[in-house]
Amino acid sequence: MKQNFPLTRDIVLIGGGHSHALVLRMWAMRPVAGARLTLINPGPTAAYSGMLPGYVAGHYDRPEIEIDLVALSRFAGARLVLGSVEALDPVNRTIRVAGRPDIGYDVASVDIGITSEMPSLRGFSEHGVPAKPLGAFAAKWREFLETGRSGQVAVIGAGIAGVELALAMAHALRTRARDPRVTLIDRSDGLVALNRTANKKLRSELTNAGVALVEHRNVVDVTATGVLLDSGDLIPADFVVGAAGARAQDWLAETGLTTHNGYLAVDQTLRSSDPAVFASGDCAELTHAPRPKAGVFAVRAAPILLNNLRASVSGGRMRPYLPQSDYLKLVSLGGKRALAERFGTAYSGSVLWRWKDHIDRTFMARFKDLPAMGQPALPSDRTEDLQDALGPKPMCGGCGAKVGRGALRDALRHLPRTDRPDIESVAGDDAAIIVTGGTRQVMTTDHLRAFWDDPVVMTRIAAVHALGDIWAMGAKPQAATATIILPKMTAALQARTMSEIMEAAQSIMGPAGAAIVGGHSSLGEEFTVGFGVTGLCTDRQPITLEGAREGDAIILTKPIGSGVVMAAAMSGEADGATVAAALDLMQQDQAAASALLGSAHAMTDVTGFGLAGHLAGICEASGVGAELDLSRVPVMQGALSLSERGVRSTLYPDNRAGAGPVFGASGAKADLLFDPQTAGGLLAAVDAKHSAAVLDKLGASGCPAAMIGRFVKGDPVITVI
Repeated sequence: MKQNFPLTRDIVLIGGGHSHALVLRMWAMRPVAGARLTLINPGPTAAYSGMLPGYVAGHYDRPEIEIDLVALSRFAGARLVLGSVEALDPVNRTIRVAGRPDIGYDVASVDIGITSEMPSLRGFSEHGVPAKPLGAFAAKWREFLETGRSGQVAVIGAGIAGVELALAMAHALRTRARDPRVTLIDRSDGLVALNRTANKKLRSELTNAGVALVEHRNVVDVTATGVLLDSGDLIPADFVVGAAGARAQDWLAETGLTTHNGYLAVDQTLRSSDPAVFASGDCAELTHAPRPKAGVFAVRAAPILLNNLRASVSGGRMRPYLPQSDYLKLVSLGGKRALAERFGTAYSGSVLWRWKDHIDRTFMARFKDLPAMGQPALPSDRTEDLQDALGPKPMCGGCGAKVGRGALRDALRHLPRTDRPDIESVAGDDAAIIVTGGTRQVMTTDHLRAFWDDPVVMTRIAAVHALGDIWAMGAKPQAATATIILPKMTAALQARTMSEIMEAAQSIMGPAGAAIVGGHSSLGEEFTVGFGVTGLCTDRQPITLEGAREGDAIILTKPIGSGVVMAAAMSGEADGATVAAALDLMQQDQAAASALLGSAHAMTDVTGFGLAGHLAGICEASGVGAELDLSRVPVMQGALSLSERGVRSTLYPDNRAGAGPVFGASGAKADLLFDPQTAGGLLAAVDAKHSAAVLDKLGASGCPAAMIGRFVKGDPVITVI
């Protein structure tokens, strides 16, 4: 029987570099009971530096060179925080991340690589593109290729990285029939990173590829038309790359930890001057054995880093990292050829490219095809229908683990109707309407079982989800109480986690106008968060489900598909970018949309019952039918392709059955009408005469709203056209 051990220590990995990616992969095989592992990274993916030149040349697609940190973190049982680290405080053991509460740690590790930004070079920040971080550079290069502009490119810095990029760019432009004019600029003798034989071969490769090498020249300005040298010459360029001046990120020097030229100084155990902070990869300086900044050392250090992180929280023995004195250097030559250099010799050719390609693909294969989460093994003694009730896959949580519409409606049907004069409501409304002293107050409650391991993101989503009922009735949020269940953890971790949760809750409730006035917390098996919320309708009647009229436009303020995306995330079928985009949408509040839809005849928010189920609720309460134009229904990034592959939320069958008559709904996109949503958009009946103006205002406010159909006379059924 699986046992959930209490969490007692926080290990936080800063950056998704090669060492940390491997640590996550190996941690999944043998985690440390009681340790909560966290990865912080600006984006959901991390580019592999060894394959970047091949991507630039056109030999690889973007997904082939990226490690999906969403899938990898879930596989490792680690929480992933998507954000940029701005500071680390070793005294208070906290990490500051842009736009969210500080994250506490017991042990931290830094693997953030380096940057090639050139802040002191005039014009570079406006007109240049740093070669690192790799992901941002890859996106800029692809954008440049697709614009169809000239093939004029300048690369600043003639080290190995600059040479590889110059040759790759020349190859890519040539294959697109764009006459490449690539210039490689260096302030000293270029190509000094390899031995004499290798450098000679690289010069020949540059000449054959038509890449001009300009040496002993400083760049004094980068403009919209090119690069100005200290000689007064202007190198024409539409795309300028900075591959020189590699340096550590600025915030490392502000930690108070010992640094060397800005890099964190570490000993043979990869510990910094603070024993609770480790570092690996290019951002670290090996004081016991200085080495060049190369990915091979980060890869080789990973098992040592893993052992020492484990030892630091379990009382184990530290191991030393002893890097090799020399290593094989494989340099891409633009086309499918490579150069190999080691021990004073150098060779080049297509065979070496195939060797390099094999090495790179073998490395990346470690992070692909991660085992999907399956159902637990069933005990031998069980009821005969337990397997059917369990289903083929775990409860996805993307629906907030809600009960189906049909089951809930049947249960509520048997409750006695209240005859209290101070309670007004239409059956099925989003919130109760209470009249106190002549003022109408709306009241609701909602909670979510965690489907994402970052409590800050989950809290923000849960807050938006709960406030949706208030906004759907056109009310102004007033007060909120929080209900929180934390997984079992020590008092210290409880304090850290509760601090993050409440600050996140305030970041949503405060701007919405709701004061957090209390709540309840407890410990359980998994993280659950919810809110009871009240709102006021001081100058208008609440907007209910009842009131839609024949001819009204149907307006939806958010794309659908979150249930499918989160179900796919849990099964390892959704890519990280798709998951990150869905999480961003779920955290977007609906305050402005609610205000702009104040004249709606009827309104609700689209949540667990799906678009069809909530639209059916308006139809039933208003006594009208609906015509839905499927082509106009906005869908979240990646949701349609996942639906086409047969991905469904565990609540999908109940939603399909509970929506009532829905005619003409077939196919992958139609199935998304029954997809349960979390923190979904508002669904409103708006006078057709004003719908265009309302849509314009919603768009101007940043709301991705769409007019998706109209209400029609007749039975309360939905017809999909």
